[in-house]
Amino acid sequence: MTTNQSQPSTRTAATETLGPPAAGGPPTGGLAGLARRLIRGRTPVFLIIAAISLAAALFGAGAADHLSSGGYTADDSESARAEQILSERFGAGSPNMVLLAKGDQPVEQAATARAGRELTERIGRLDGVGYATSYWTSQDHALRSEDGRSALILVRLSGDENDATKRAGELADELTGEQGRFTLTATGRAIINDQLEKQSEEDLTKAELIGAPLTLIILLAAFGSLVAALLPLVVGVVSVVCTLAVLRLLATFTDVSLFAMNVTTALGFGLAVDYSLFVVTRYREELARGREVMEAIAESLRTAGRTVLFSALTVVLSVAALMLFPMMFLRSLAYAGIAVVSLAALTSLVILPPVLAVIGRRIDRLDVFARVRRKLPGTSGEGQGAWHWLATRVMSRPVLAGGAIAVLLVALALPFAHARFGLTDDRILPQGAPAQTAADTIRADFDGAGTDPVTVVLPDLPEDGREAKLTSYMAELSRTERTVRVDGPLGSWAHGRQVAPAGPASAAFADDRGVWLNVVSDVNPNSAAGEGHTKEVREVRAPAEALVGGEAASLVDTKDSLRERIPYAAAVIALSMLILLFLFTGSLVVPLQALVLNTLSLTASFGAMVYVFQDGHLKWLVGDFVHTGQLEVTVPVLMFCVAFGLSMDYTVFLLSRIREEYLATGDNTRAVVFGIDHTGRLITAAALVVATVLGALATSELSLLKLLGAGLALAVLVDATLVRGILVPAVMKVSGRANWWAPAPLRRLHDKVGLRDG
Repeated sequence: MTTNQSQPSTRTAATETLGPPAAGGPPTGGLAGLARRLIRGRTPVFLIIAAISLAAALFGAGAADHLSSGGYTADDSESARAEQILSERFGAGSPNMVLLAKGDQPVEQAATARAGRELTERIGRLDGVGYATSYWTSQDHALRSEDGRSALILVRLSGDENDATKRAGELADELTGEQGRFTLTATGRAIINDQLEKQSEEDLTKAELIGAPLTLIILLAAFGSLVAALLPLVVGVVSVVCTLAVLRLLATFTDVSLFAMNVTTALGFGLAVDYSLFVVTRYREELARGREVMEAIAESLRTAGRTVLFSALTVVLSVAALMLFPMMFLRSLAYAGIAVVSLAALTSLVILPPVLAVIGRRIDRLDVFARVRRKLPGTSGEGQGAWHWLATRVMSRPVLAGGAIAVLLVALALPFAHARFGLTDDRILPQGAPAQTAADTIRADFDGAGTDPVTVVLPDLPEDGREAKLTSYMAELSRTERTVRVDGPLGSWAHGRQVAPAGPASAAFADDRGVWLNVVSDVNPNSAAGEGHTKEVREVRAPAEALVGGEAASLVDTKDSLRERIPYAAAVIALSMLILLFLFTGSLVVPLQALVLNTLSLTASFGAMVYVFQDGHLKWLVGDFVHTGQLEVTVPVLMFCVAFGLSMDYTVFLLSRIREEYLATGDNTRAVVFGIDHTGRLITAAALVVATVLGALATSELSLLKLLGAGLALAVLVDATLVRGILVPAVMKVSGRANWWAPAPLRRLHDKVGLRDG
């Protein structure tokens, strides 16, 4: 009697908070109506899907050839402007190819020196070479090894980064190996990019060969039925085929990072499988409730399909924040990510209804694990499984359980407190790669940073009075700490005085409008010391506008740009998620909870990022790589945006079931347990799929892809287990009915514009 009397009041409470549930009767509009139209026209739909897939496969086959290298630095910065002017006006710039010449005789020996000059001059005359200089042509002792038997040839390749990368690969084949008295090996930015392109294509194939079979095994374990397991896999394959076409199309309008192929194909495949997994699971539930096939499909799209759209939108909004950053690497991944996630949702919602109509009730055929599943608790469709048990125990002691997990996650983030950041260099390549080996030799056998000096461009320094002004400026630059030498049109300066007069090569440092200078230091440009040296150079008062470039300057500018834009990106993500989840739930509290809990779910990944990839601990977990003692400066931003979107993706799936039950009963505790119980196995399977596909990136030979793959996989698994299984029920139990609270004006707004079932 008590239960029957109390039930109306709880329904009323839920209705006052969230608004009335959708009207009864078979839905005819929206996604349900779309499902019916797709089913009725399934033959032309199949033909259109097949035609689009074939066209996408043909068009996207050469996508890799159209992707771009680099793009990790801010392209609107002072250093970028300096490099552009150097290239366009002076035909100069930082060398992007470095040749290490080893010989049997000392490099000063007459015959060796003559051969070195001839080799340098011959390289300088090759097509696509802007300039070539070496120890033998410049007498720069920074380009001579400590044992005196090796020297460096610095080459600037003409064109943009893609042109230089392509030409570097051709020149490496032509020049490396025996060249008269010398054995040449090649490194430098253009060579590194060339080897990155080749390695990333190999790694993509390997990741696909690992990810696809493991995904099928996970789906078989989740569904039991081979027929049901194959459906998400088919949708995933179609999504990947279309993803390649999207990348090729994007590359015709803007630069797209070569890593976009590895990251977005994995993301697109994983999400397409996930979205299909949720729709197919709901379809099986509706059949089990006694619905006819047509109605079961329509109801599945009305409920699970709506959730898929919301989930995809959360990932899109999170990834879209990357567009705020001026690095091509991040921006291109934003463009590609938005397209690919949208495509994953679209393919699952368009392909599944007609396919399910054809399969009908045979969805459970070939249930290879039927006997095993029937013996497991919670697999009969009646709930009361392990996730029900866990949610019940957590909600009986929410403060203790939730507090313990929160403390654990915060502790896992502590290593990130000593994170250090730099730019990618040769050490992103696998140990033993030719460019990496050559660069290691240069670091060990050569002193100074002569291969990548700081460049100072004075684009508007008229010839009238130039010599006096420039003499004073070069002398002052040469006095800066850690500066070895300053080269320019008037010769070379060191420690405030001229050490070499102008020579024939000095004319290249000037034109009739301005000049540029090389500031050679004895520090690694990709380090804190290199940053400090660049800042000191920028503080020297110049006789005209001075633009400071070079690798160290790029690092300084990139860090400054990230610091400036990160607050805006965080605000965009937070505000968009709050609005979206409010429209989805009608609550103001639940969206705030989701923001906090999703952020906590990333702590383990960010801690592991430093502990494993910066500090070099537990390297065996992801395979050997060269750890540099620092992280690529843009990777944490990329990982946060992608991982946060994926975490919110699962939040939407869970909240959809909790909200559905709360609307029906008005009982917060029952709704939370119901939601976790009925989505626990499903979210776990979905998270395992995404973690497996993204984790396959960790098999890459490239440390950046290892970091992204391992970090994203860990974030997804932590979110699906510790956060969804323990923190969510604990927080929602403590909050009680306040979970669904919103101020009266916002409730009225939700009644008008909120997104509802139907």
